[in-house]
Amino acid sequence: MLKISDDMLDWLNLEWFSYSTLRSFDWVYPAVLYALPVVPLLFLLKWLFTLNTRNRLDMAMFEGKMQWQWTSLLRFLPDLAFILFIMLVLVALARPQRVNEQVEQTAEGIDIVVVMDVSGSMELKDFNPSRLDAAKDVALNFIDGRVQDRIGLVVFAGDAYSVAPLTTDYQLLRESIKSITFKMIPNDGTAIGSALAIAINRMRDSDAKSKVAILISDGENTAGSLDPIMAARLAYAHNIKIYTIGIGKDGEVPYDVDDKGNILYVETEMDETTLREIARIGEGRFFRADSKDALQEIFRNINLYERTEVSEKRFRDTQDHYQVYLKWAIFMLLIWMLLKNTFVTNVLED
Repeated sequence: MLKISDDMLDWLNLEWFSYSTLRSFDWVYPAVLYALPVVPLLFLLKWLFTLNTRNRLDMAMFEGKMQWQWTSLLRFLPDLAFILFIMLVLVALARPQRVNEQVEQTAEGIDIVVVMDVSGSMELKDFNPSRLDAAKDVALNFIDGRVQDRIGLVVFAGDAYSVAPLTTDYQLLRESIKSITFKMIPNDGTAIGSALAIAINRMRDSDAKSKVAILISDGENTAGSLDPIMAARLAYAHNIKIYTIGIGKDGEVPYDVDDKGNILYVETEMDETTLREIARIGEGRFFRADSKDALQEIFRNINLYERTEVSEKRFRDTQDHYQVYLKWAIFMLLIWMLLKNTFVTNVLED
């Protein structure tokens, strides 16, 4: 691509006619360019139609045939210069320009803490390959849809830990989610209240316009020192909205395969009552996910409920370059006028 300089003779650079330079332009009136091949075609048709009607001057010649001379092609130079003149005018009329557009996105983000259950029951395989893996995949997709939101991550089993603070470093969040594994918390159980307390502690001093906790669990509270209902009331006091997601199916659920390849099942039943009450107190919503598709749909809904308004500012810097081709056109016109007054012109055709 041609680099534009401030040199007054820069228009003489033949790079203006290179394919890459012409492709780099934005054309204001691109339809004009379709007339370019018509110009030489009209001159060709004119030459064919007048071929047998041209004036000839009889001259006394020596005996024998006159050999063709390459210099006879010079008489076409004025027409060629005039064709180039018209074509360059058309290129200038198409108005080539370069547009440098910058988009600046601004958003008043919200704070979101994803609270994920990693207890032993999340290893059950009613989701493929497991409940925890499905929750991790959907959480990763959820992060991809956020703009300028600070997102944190809390995991819990018998104890609760903060894995990632509130941050807009989404790559760090992705790595943190991928690093979640079974038995990363030795003490098994389901400390929902403690996990919510950590999420509240992360957001209580935040001045974000909206603060949200998304709780993903498949069981009832069996561990921790704080009752989940009390934790929900604390969240409400700090203007933190809670969405609860009950993950898993009720009834017999596969959890392992024995030595003979037989699938082993375990009887499960979710405590929806507590999760619903937490969501009610936290002024959020309770969702039940019995498949990965349902879980994805739930996160899409939360994305809609807690949408961040993004405003865009566009800055356009437009540089016109039609002057370059107009200068070339004037240059070709001067050459044509000069050639019309030299020996290469056929006076019989003027």
